[in-house]
Amino acid sequence: ALTDTPLTSTPNSPRGLQPNDGYSIAPFLELPRRATTLDVPGLTKSRVSPDGTIAARDVGSKLVIVMVGLPARGKSYITKKLARYMNWLQHETKIFNASMGPKSPPLVELDTSHPANFFAPDNPQTAALRESWALQTLDELLDWVLHGNGSIGILDATNSTVKRRRMVLNRVKDRSNGELKVLFLESVCDDKDLLEQNIRLKLSGPDYKGQDPDIALADFRMRVKNYEKTYETIGDEEENTEGFQYVKMINVGRKVVAYNTQGFLAGQAVFFLLNFNLAERQIWITRHGESEDNILGKLGGDASLSSKGVKYARALARFMDYQRTEFRMRQLERFSLQSTVSKISSQPTTPKGEPVEPHFCVWTSMLKRSIETAKWFDEDTYDIKQMRMLNELGSGICDGMTYEEIRQKFPKEYEARVHDKIGYRYPGVGGESYLDVINRLRPVIVEVERMQDHVLLIGHRVVARVLLAYFMNLGRQAIGDLDVPLNTLWVLEPKPYGVYWAVYQYDENKDWF
Repeated sequence: ALTDTPLTSTPNSPRGLQPNDGYSIAPFLELPRRATTLDVPGLTKSRVSPDGTIAARDVGSKLVIVMVGLPARGKSYITKKLARYMNWLQHETKIFNASMGPKSPPLVELDTSHPANFFAPDNPQTAALRESWALQTLDELLDWVLHGNGSIGILDATNSTVKRRRMVLNRVKDRSNGELKVLFLESVCDDKDLLEQNIRLKLSGPDYKGQDPDIALADFRMRVKNYEKTYETIGDEEENTEGFQYVKMINVGRKVVAYNTQGFLAGQAVFFLLNFNLAERQIWITRHGESEDNILGKLGGDASLSSKGVKYARALARFMDYQRTEFRMRQLERFSLQSTVSKISSQPTTPKGEPVEPHFCVWTSMLKRSIETAKWFDEDTYDIKQMRMLNELGSGICDGMTYEEIRQKFPKEYEARVHDKIGYRYPGVGGESYLDVINRLRPVIVEVERMQDHVLLIGHRVVARVLLAYFMNLGRQAIGDLDVPLNTLWVLEPKPYGVYWAVYQYDENKDWF
């Protein structure tokens, strides 16, 4: 505590602290560490963070995630999904890949015909170069987090030894004065089927572009063996390190171990990592059929479908029946080409050993136009559920008005929305912003990531934009401009290296998509 009492006459020391006592006065003047509570864009506000983003001074609230694991263990898959989720929640997240090398040319001649040689542990020249690359990449990450606008930096590399991980941890502590937290994320894979698929997927990467597949496969297996010679999994030794926290994902999420999780962002990351699966399934997204208010151009409300909207709803149910059958046929065709059912997806099998057909969920909002769009689905075949989280963005005092009416009656509100479409919140009871919608859709996204069933989400314009922005990995500015017209249907299929998607347009004359 700082008081008016001079340092030379402290209450507990008659003669006070003298210059030659060997004590530093700096600790007595050091300010306490700042609290590291949650910051959520659009939902929290403070003097130093009026928009809810983490303030530059609150370094302790930011996070560095350090990947750990052998090649072909799903590290890139995990980092991309995690970065996509955290960015969608508006926490600025960026992946820094150490294997990409430095911006300047290497100072040694590399054997590019056999990339595996570069990773040999008994090659001191390339080992030193890899160490240099890792440090340079880490420094780029820290520059972005400490001096840029970053909240979460992800270091995508093997970091396969205790020594390397200690070096990374010490570097982060040194550059952030011990404030910046580090979460180590280790991906372990002992499933032979999953590992074999991952290895073959690696052959499509830049290291082996244009090479003979057999030669490339042999080279990559040798690369893995080189890493295995020195690999050290995270264990008890590192748990005894002060402040050390980690997550260990086994077989891409079938088992998750978390240790000493600290901070809001680390907690959010761990929660998301608990909801991974590789099951084959389809995610469908559409707006409700045309409503009576759509015809009038009104916002919000709870109107019923128009005659065109009813026609769309009927066709939608038929088209989903058709697509469900088509997916099952493709699934069984792939199975017939395999000697055994792949264990990769963790999906159950029938007594014949065939993969079980996924269930099909239909989720609507609690507004009439969405509920009525699902009216023609057979509830004995589809699991139909209403979710308030899928309701349209609340327009507050502007509910039931057209945009032209808002411009004339509330010109300042109209201009404020044009200036910041994502952050703008409609005034009045129930008024929301895009950021509010993102946060109430979070449990929906997590559930879709967790489940192994097909799902059709029948939402509204803003809801569809926000959902599609997540799966398509769109930035903040792109969300509000995403074109999501009526009578349009999106399908998304999660894949190991991203999301496949396609768009279907309803043809009213053909009454089909």
